[in-house]
Amino acid sequence: MRRCRDWRQWAIAGRVNRNVTMATDVISDLTAREILDSRGDPTIEVTVLTEGGETGVASVPSGASTGIHEAYELRDGDKSRYDGKGVLKAVNHVNHDLKQVLRGTSVTDQSRVDTIMIDVDGTANKRNLGANAILGVSLAVARAGAVVAGLPLYRYLQQAFDLKREAASLPVPLMNVLNGGAHADNNLDVQEFMVVPEFKRGQGVDMAESIRVGAEVFHALGRVLKTNHLDTDVGNEGGYAPDVPSSKETIELLLEAIKQAGYEPGHEVHLALDLAASEFYRQGRYHFEGQVLSASELVELYASWLTTYPLILLEDGLAQDDWEGWAGLMRKLGSKALLVGDDLFVTSSQRLQLGFEFKAANAILIKPNQVGTLKETIETVQLAQQHGYQTIVSHRSGETMDNFIADLAVAVGAPYIKSGPTSRGERVTKYNRLMEIAAELAAGK
Repeated sequence: MRRCRDWRQWAIAGRVNRNVTMATDVISDLTAREILDSRGDPTIEVTVLTEGGETGVASVPSGASTGIHEAYELRDGDKSRYDGKGVLKAVNHVNHDLKQVLRGTSVTDQSRVDTIMIDVDGTANKRNLGANAILGVSLAVARAGAVVAGLPLYRYLQQAFDLKREAASLPVPLMNVLNGGAHADNNLDVQEFMVVPEFKRGQGVDMAESIRVGAEVFHALGRVLKTNHLDTDVGNEGGYAPDVPSSKETIELLLEAIKQAGYEPGHEVHLALDLAASEFYRQGRYHFEGQVLSASELVELYASWLTTYPLILLEDGLAQDDWEGWAGLMRKLGSKALLVGDDLFVTSSQRLQLGFEFKAANAILIKPNQVGTLKETIETVQLAQQHGYQTIVSHRSGETMDNFIADLAVAVGAPYIKSGPTSRGERVTKYNRLMEIAAELAAGK
């Protein structure tokens, strides 16, 4: 799509619209600033102000293990500031370029806001303005729209995108209690070892109980690690990050923690893994735990794990462009576990269409910053749901105190959410918001 080069045309159109409507729900100001994420790296926070004085604020996370097909995260590259990771260019795009084109647009017209930004950027991966700048505005506008509508954010998103309103749509937490790969300075190739506490009351997930169980298992794991003279410092996502000789031994530690917390593995608490296989894929082979394996050999290893352990989900089991390998993985294990594409799909409807063609994966991870707007994020969710793929809304390793994804997961009826363990404020805030939503739903709101 061709980028609009003349910002003045957009600005004039916005001012005309603003003067004609004089509505209190239209954008009067956009401001952005540089803040720090959970890793101490810069990211962007955006504030939207309406003519009626309502505001919406959002901040944007950043990944460590990122797929090569993700939307472009704009960094300054100035080595004299934050090792080149500053985001002042993205801030400037919000404070000048996007402010000019969006003033006068209603915050309750989310699709129009997002479409304007996509058109103005004019690139397939948002390289001109930066996906971080665009997403910050997109999420802040949604928050302001919810305030104007007088609705909780999850209800507003259901209304704005005509989503099904399910009373029992709370997601099951996937808790990354032990970090490896790109998320930790240890020897483990597997990136995330997750516990899945799934407690239901009636037809819905009992959110408070699920989170409580996950927290108890996390603390029990700390005790198990200490007993085995292993480190209990935490990695990027708040999970423990000890040096353990192998994945199998790590899984055994998790099973022991579940039992010590008083629960039965495979019944009350399940396991899940994020392999992040693109990180150990080189020249057509998988270099995993001292072995060099073909895709089919790696799939056989996973099959043995599924037979031995209470695993219900494997994320990024193969590399992001190994489509034939993914098809083989699905043929072998598709009926036995959720096979989730993260780097494979990067929340892109175009990549997801390829997945349908190759019959690759049966679930997709949803990360708004991989695609850059709320509109495109929800379009990808809806496409996945239409084809029977499960959806998992996810955080990133570099997180902020923004808990938007909790409302998003409930709004789209995602069966799962990834937000790390019950460790560190930027992870816990998502769980606290989910419990707040659960209480609202229980009260019939």
